[in-house]
Amino acid sequence: MLIKEQGDQAGTGVSEEILYRIDIPANRYDLLCLEGLVNGILVFQGKKEPPAYRLAKYEDIYSLHLTPATAQIRPYAVAAILKGVSFTKESYNSFIDLQDKLHQNICRKRSLVAIGTHDLDTIHGPFVYDALPPSEIKFRALNQSKEMTAPELMELYSTHAQLKQYLGIIRDSPVYPVIKDKNGVVISMPPIINGDHSKITLDTKNVFIECTATDLTKAIIVLDTIVCMFSEYCSSKYEVQQCKVFGPDGTYELYPQLRYRDELINVDKANNYIGIRENGNNLAALLSRMCLTTTHEDSTLRVRVPPTRHDVIHACDLYEDIAIAYGYNRIERRPCEVATTGGQVPLNKVTEQLRQECAHAGFTEALTFTLCSREDIASKLGVKIEAVPAVHISNPKTLEFQVVRTLLLPGLLKTLAANKKMPLPLKLFEISDVVLKDDKAETGARNERRLCAIYCGKAAGFQYVHGLLDRVMALLRHPWDKQTGYYLRQCDDPGYFPGRCAEVVLRGQAIGKVGVVHPDALAAFDLSNPCSAVEINIEPLL
Repeated sequence: MLIKEQGDQAGTGVSEEILYRIDIPANRYDLLCLEGLVNGILVFQGKKEPPAYRLAKYEDIYSLHLTPATAQIRPYAVAAILKGVSFTKESYNSFIDLQDKLHQNICRKRSLVAIGTHDLDTIHGPFVYDALPPSEIKFRALNQSKEMTAPELMELYSTHAQLKQYLGIIRDSPVYPVIKDKNGVVISMPPIINGDHSKITLDTKNVFIECTATDLTKAIIVLDTIVCMFSEYCSSKYEVQQCKVFGPDGTYELYPQLRYRDELINVDKANNYIGIRENGNNLAALLSRMCLTTTHEDSTLRVRVPPTRHDVIHACDLYEDIAIAYGYNRIERRPCEVATTGGQVPLNKVTEQLRQECAHAGFTEALTFTLCSREDIASKLGVKIEAVPAVHISNPKTLEFQVVRTLLLPGLLKTLAANKKMPLPLKLFEISDVVLKDDKAETGARNERRLCAIYCGKAAGFQYVHGLLDRVMALLRHPWDKQTGYYLRQCDDPGYFPGRCAEVVLRGQAIGKVGVVHPDALAAFDLSNPCSAVEINIEPLL
């Protein structure tokens, strides 16, 4: 956390108020509101102990029941109750502001989690979380004067400055999520808008908080953060009432969980990682200042991680907090104790050198998309997609990006099609990776570095790209020889003109192809001028 003081110079401004700009890490959700920030500063200064959050016994009347239909759109929900809340205008604004910041941060603009807060005294439990066809949803939305159906609300908010960005989350779904109370009163249509009937005000004393989500872990974090930050305004300070949340199968879980857990770290290891020399008691004090109550036992630190610190996942997070509390500027600079010799990866070094030489040969470098359509690498080149070892995208957003490219040639052909107005001849090349499906690889696929060059002119003979191939082989010291070097071997490929295609063979292994592109392939890519191309795998050349 970085704090910078900003204020007017004497005599240059009208305000004497001092403002502080505070930079907060993205994973410190407990510092996104004034309550959490002030609490963290006071604990850090030793002026108070970290709060001890407690769970009050649940009441069955305030349970939340999920229907099977919710699995179609937002399958998870959690809930909690804050009782005896005393809001002031400042704390109320802070409460709303925290929700907005969480929505933009961990909730990913409500796509993962949507938060709803309601005046518990205006509604009656148990509550039902359902998913209904839009035409069956009708209620008075927040700050609206009349009831409207869900399609009417979607139309109304399509021009709303803030809410229009969330409509796409559910707009195309056959059902919309909705939460009702015992009497059928709609209190929320997440993730868009709450009902006006249950809106919270400065006079609200009991708050019902629900979070619907597509990610249960994120929902739990969001709920824990909100109730921990504002339970200090409850009549029973730092106490939160749980709710029973019933799943579609009838089983239930209690939320919020407000789980505390213990982590053990070694004193010597912490000192070595950070580069300091402090005894165990001092390290325990440093962690305690970060709201992580810690005790020292022999050479071990026992750290109590509270429900407000979901950012603490691993021991390295605890080392980081020790370093922050100690002060990065106080850590002594020391030279690296490991002697290493850095160097460029040979494949990348050769790639850069070949780029220079291809450019010297008169070819212009192109950089094409790694993703392409199935037609680009299959039907347009005269083969079936089933015969191509392509890695498919499970949920492609557009028809242009369905698979990871297995060839560089389609990308260069599309580049030529987009530059048909340029004077001929056009000479392009690209040296990049393709991805091939491989069951023997750990990930099921492997990368392969390739060089592809294409010549497009009024006459595209074999010799234009064959010359570049010979130049590349000469630079890499591979002679024209069947035993120790490379040679060309005639082959058939539907993407190339019959009788004008050859394999590039290096020491008995085919590493690519060279030839005149088939007229059908050119027509599929909307090209009318003849083209010749070469594409080889450069990894065996090293």
